[in-house]
Amino acid sequence: MWGWTVGVVAVVWGLGTVWGASGQQEEGLKALGGEWVFVEDRTEGRALEQLGPPMSSRFSMSVEDGAVTLVRGHGSGHKDVRVALDGTVTEVPGQNETARYRGEWKDDVFTYVVDFVSGGNPTPRTVIRREFQVTPDGLIVRFRDAVALYRHEKDIVLPTPAKAAIGDMGWLAGAWVGTRGAEGATSIEERWSPPLGGAMLASSRTVTGGKMRAFEFLRIVERDGGLVYIAQPGGGVATEFVLTEISGTRAVFDNPLHDYPRRIVYELSAGGGLTATIGQIKGGTPRKFEFKREAGK
Repeated sequence: MWGWTVGVVAVVWGLGTVWGASGQQEEGLKALGGEWVFVEDRTEGRALEQLGPPMSSRFSMSVEDGAVTLVRGHGSGHKDVRVALDGTVTEVPGQNETARYRGEWKDDVFTYVVDFVSGGNPTPRTVIRREFQVTPDGLIVRFRDAVALYRHEKDIVLPTPAKAAIGDMGWLAGAWVGTRGAEGATSIEERWSPPLGGAMLASSRTVTGGKMRAFEFLRIVERDGGLVYIAQPGGGVATEFVLTEISGTRAVFDNPLHDYPRRIVYELSAGGGLTATIGQIKGGTPRKFEFKREAGK
């Protein structure tokens, strides 16, 4: 749910000499291939709330003889763009403008640059430039002053589950209602059943202008001595978050493989209200939803 901004450079560091005179690719450049998942913002000097991915949370590339193909997640809206390593321009026409991609492999560095021109004006309105560095720790991505670590999904360490039973979440049971927007134009609600049979069930609904704009089916279930939060926005595909922290008034559920959110937190206030927060596991600006217990519920 959620995206990134345009304007970026792609450079690969520390891969060794990959393209010889024959154009034969070696293992270093091949390491760029596959799908990469955002792990951590490593930009120096940034405040915690500023941390986040410098591009899509997931992107993928493939490597072939003499080129790198940008498969998806690179933010331009284009897929399967073949970027030649000899600086040849690849043009991708659009409705109002043309994107021009060019790449280079030089001094163990792969660079791709994209600019956008329109209306016969040769001066590009935007230039995107990205850097990628393959390291033993994963793939370092650089955009402007941002530095972030990405890894293949299989190399991401999953969180350690907290020990808990469904009864430990009893404080969440009940009907919770709140509002958002100017003058409370949008109403939101979550209705949680009491713990029973190793599970709690809930439905969520968002209403604006008298019309339902969104709904979600929710579950918290016992599994392997811990708890798993299962969300189905719009009744669609289920996404699971593992309980990693719990107290008598707070529960934290994490999934570092999900695009967004990666963390869901429920917390009771001293006054009896409920705050639900979604966001990154570390940093970023989380979205908060404030609820009060519905009268009589």
